[in-house]
Amino acid sequence: MSDTRKQEKDFTKEVDEAIPAAEQVAKARGRSGQLQEALDKLFALEKQTRNAADLKSTTRLVEAITRFAYEAQDFATLNNAIQTLSKKHGQLKGATQGMVEQAMGWLDDIRQRNGIETWLELVETLRAVTEGKLYLETPRARVTLQLAQYNEYLAQNPTKTSPPARECMIKASDLLSELQVETYSSMERKEKTDFILNQIRLLIEVARIKDAEYEKDRKDVKGKDPMGGGEAEWLKVRVASRKINEEFLKEKENEVSTNDAFQRPSLNILSYYDMMVQYGLRHHAYLDIAKYYRKVWETPSIKEDVDDKGRVALENIVYFCILAPHDNEQSDMMHKLHSDPAIQKLEPQHQILKSFTDQEIMRWPAIEQVYGPFLRQTSVFRVDKHWEDLHTRIIEHNIRIIAKYYSRITLNRLTVLLDLQAKDTEETLSRLVVSGTVWARIDRPAGVVNFRPKRSAEEIMNDWSSDMQKLLGHVEKAWMDMNAAQAAQSRVKATQSAEVIT
Repeated sequence: MSDTRKQEKDFTKEVDEAIPAAEQVAKARGRSGQLQEALDKLFALEKQTRNAADLKSTTRLVEAITRFAYEAQDFATLNNAIQTLSKKHGQLKGATQGMVEQAMGWLDDIRQRNGIETWLELVETLRAVTEGKLYLETPRARVTLQLAQYNEYLAQNPTKTSPPARECMIKASDLLSELQVETYSSMERKEKTDFILNQIRLLIEVARIKDAEYEKDRKDVKGKDPMGGGEAEWLKVRVASRKINEEFLKEKENEVSTNDAFQRPSLNILSYYDMMVQYGLRHHAYLDIAKYYRKVWETPSIKEDVDDKGRVALENIVYFCILAPHDNEQSDMMHKLHSDPAIQKLEPQHQILKSFTDQEIMRWPAIEQVYGPFLRQTSVFRVDKHWEDLHTRIIEHNIRIIAKYYSRITLNRLTVLLDLQAKDTEETLSRLVVSGTVWARIDRPAGVVNFRPKRSAEEIMNDWSSDMQKLLGHVEKAWMDMNAAQAAQSRVKATQSAEVIT
């Protein structure tokens, strides 16, 4: 199949005469035999134009052949003609492309007038014709998207003859996942992004289904398979998310949503961040979630809605930031949020941030009593796992503060300050030591926790030498000040004596 051959003859005149004549025969009685007679005449001429490499005439003929079959509502002939013409020896790429795009324009009308079965037959025909052809990769992607949307529709609206909802959703996800649209040079950037977002959305749906099945099957089994459930789909979500250009999605015109034929809204920047939040929640990546909500807040349409969606975004930024494990990035983000004027208008959230940024211990019973009733009503801390993680972050904060002010402390006293049992205190402290957040050693026989590492003799001597140098510097400075004071006093006395003599 090639368009590189040089055109040998122009069949424009013959085609101008053949198409109207064939159309008249095809519509004479409306019977299949009359249609086939008309198509045979065009097939014969199409062979001549194809062999002569007359692209324009060949394109007109293949489009006319399929159009006559469509207008006669003879879909068996239509599907057969599309397959036959695409497989012709030396068929021109432009002719096949024009025929496929023309047939794709009939899909919506066929689905509404002739039913899903006829529509599915044509869709499968187009997928078969476009398979493996780079110059038809964009039409194939568009047809595949419609088929995936249909399978998703079946999963949500099952019929008596349709497969189980799980199989329909998995099939929809697999259909889209096989498309590497980011490499398609003929597809517009916005359409590519929409394809990738739909891939992510369907992968998340399948991952949730598999996660639910996995939890149900292993509810009495200890331990967790790292690749169990929908983990494979979640990994694909992560990979696909890296193909999205967030700056492109932030453009104003890309925030508008429209509906497709199956009432699925097109995706935008907010839906992308919502899916990334779902990914973060699945893996408890709280700091990433806070960053996603920060980007949601920076979206113009959200920033303008300060009383509804904007406020929710700001609140979630604070909540997930304080839930994130402590590191330099989390600490920096927390201090920036504390000084943010928009956050300062949120009284409870700002006070919670202040508690985490102050170098003071937070007692969990007091936090639970003051903020518990309010926080437990929020969508974030209504989840028991998040509430437990908040308790853990407060304990870790308290240990960091204690390590800053204490060099040694008894284990009993540390347990009281943390409002924990001795076993829980040791576990939490050990976890922070392993992560490198604090340095500590527990002397169990003595019941003492050391927060300062044992220093070598060389370090002690270096510090002593440094301190001695500082001391000698202070002594020298004091001596010089004393000499200066004595010299000044001597000058004053000499002046007074001179005045008495005179």
